[in-house]
Amino acid sequence: MNDMIRDFFKMESAGGILLVIAAAIAMTIANTSLNDAYQGFLHTYVFGMSVSHWINDGLMAVFFLLIGLEVKRELLEGALKSKETAIFPAIAAVGGMLAPALVYIMFNYGDAQAIQGWAIPAATDIAFALGIMALLGKRVPVSLKVFLLALAIIDDLGVVVIIALFYTGDLSTSALAVGFAMTAALFILNAKKVTKLTPYMIVGAILWFAVLKSGVHATLAGVVIGFAIPLQGKKGEHSPLKHMEHALHPYVAFGILPLFAFANAGISLEGVSMDGLTSMLPLGIALGLLIGKPLGIFSFSWLAVKSGVAKLPEGINFVHIFAVSVLCGIGFTMSIFISSLAFGTVNVEFDTYARLGILMGSTTAAVLGYFLLHISLPKKVVSVEGNEQVNSQH
Repeated sequence: MNDMIRDFFKMESAGGILLVIAAAIAMTIANTSLNDAYQGFLHTYVFGMSVSHWINDGLMAVFFLLIGLEVKRELLEGALKSKETAIFPAIAAVGGMLAPALVYIMFNYGDAQAIQGWAIPAATDIAFALGIMALLGKRVPVSLKVFLLALAIIDDLGVVVIIALFYTGDLSTSALAVGFAMTAALFILNAKKVTKLTPYMIVGAILWFAVLKSGVHATLAGVVIGFAIPLQGKKGEHSPLKHMEHALHPYVAFGILPLFAFANAGISLEGVSMDGLTSMLPLGIALGLLIGKPLGIFSFSWLAVKSGVAKLPEGINFVHIFAVSVLCGIGFTMSIFISSLAFGTVNVEFDTYARLGILMGSTTAAVLGYFLLHISLPKKVVSVEGNEQVNSQH
């Protein structure tokens, strides 16, 4: 049994599977007699903040720290290092953010409150999307995995910018001043080639608290800390950035993201009507994820290649690009996160229908994306010697 558990957590798809399980448990509990206990737990106050607040503003800052580390590594030595390799996923990501937002705006134009959720379908759940792709194992070309990872990372970076610009509350200048001072301190540590992680964590904790009190969303502190961690260690030392990334990954994939899903996917269907479910808000989100995402990513990718601005990565064709673009319609945790910023404290009913739209769109995108990849990728066959080979026939 221990070996089975160990093997499960080694699977690339394990994080995505846990997300689904956590969300399913939350949805089930929220629609039973246990809902009062569930809501009571989430609204229990610990050190001045509710458990829900700690998860969304505290633990998710660690997730955004990991995003910051991943983006920095990819920019310095990964898929985004050179213009040639970065331009294709970057253009695709821009299309993948613009088109879903436009679809949502088309459905909700004229509703001053609903329009605040325009960024909800612009997000991609990187853990979920990679988890679904990992279910196909070695059939997936490395270049296609890199494309999805780079696309999702740029998408996440775009979401960070959107949160900073459009989902920031009333600002506290004194808290912002402390935040800027701590940001400067982090990059001074980097410039002085400090490779021990403890000073970064101490300054980072103060930065997080300052940002929390400033009116800017506290998770953005995580991205700043991630960018400040040095990639290169001193002679004979491991990379501080890679060390931290490696250390954080299992906690984020198997702890923080499933906990976030559990805390935010528990939607009570009591009082939910079919009219509400088919209203412009949830439809705009679901169709933004299902139609806007693939339309934006695929069309921008196609135009980039046909215009000569970028070229298709080796081993990938446009059928693969379309399948991945559908998979990117899994907004899930990131979309729920933006929904909580747009509607969470303003309109609970809007937030409920938004989350239902996210679940409808994300679930359908996951199933369709998997199916399209399954039929478009090379099939495994067994050779005469009994060894597995890949047949390039589609």
